Amino acid sequence: MGKFGQNSEPEDEAAIDISPLIDCIFILLIFFIVTTTFVEETGIEVDKPQAASAGDLEKQSVMIAVTAEGQIVYGGKEIGMSGVQSTVRRFVEKDESTPVIIQVDEKAPSGLFVRVIDEAKLGGAAKVSVATQK
Repeated sequence: MGKFGQNSEPEDEAAIDISPLIDCIFILLIFFIVTTTFVEETGIEVDKPQAASAGDLEKQSVMIAVTAEGQIVYGGKEIGMSGVQSTVRRFVEKDESTPVIIQVDEKAPSGLFVRVIDEAKLGGAAKVSVATQK
């Protein structure tokens, strides 16, 4: 018989293989990264007018802001009136159905707002909308 406290059979160590779990987590992570769509905001806060017929934003859109001071902003940078047409054209070349959404401050000059709409349409935008509050 052997010494007291010693087993004659070798002990099996219990181990959990976590590599399949890690593979599943990476696959889920890749799935969420690929299916996520990002909406690029204008980068500034404007006081939008209210409208009863307001709807939801589309996921893939070009958002341009017009401030009360008359600045025209896209992606947090002032692009000016001359930058509207080229910015819109860049997105419309990729997808012709990309809508342009203009966030205009209530106190912004209406003439400037109309010029931004015209520049967006000259850039090739088929659909130009105005962002409002419900």
